[in-house]
Amino acid sequence: MANRFSFLLLAGLMFLCTAVLGQDTATRVIDGATQQQNTETGPVNEFFRSNSKIYVAVGLLVIIFICLVLYLVRLDRRLTRLEKE
Repeated sequence: MANRFSFLLLAGLMFLCTAVLGQDTATRVIDGATQQQNTETGPVNEFFRSNSKIYVAVGLLVIIFICLVLYLVRLDRRLTRLEKE
């Protein structure tokens, strides 16, 4: 039970870090002055946003992440069961 709690805590913290650090704009320091860099422009981002493909890409990443988590939980259960035997 403690392993599952620590795993879920770690996964939650990783998600929180991704949500906090994944921002739309980036700041660069050049010659002591900060410049705001707009990351929403560009041909790739415009393509994804114009065709609503960004939601498909994010959805696929979420599905892959959920599948990996479920696989690891299932593997942990099997290993725990084998250790008990």
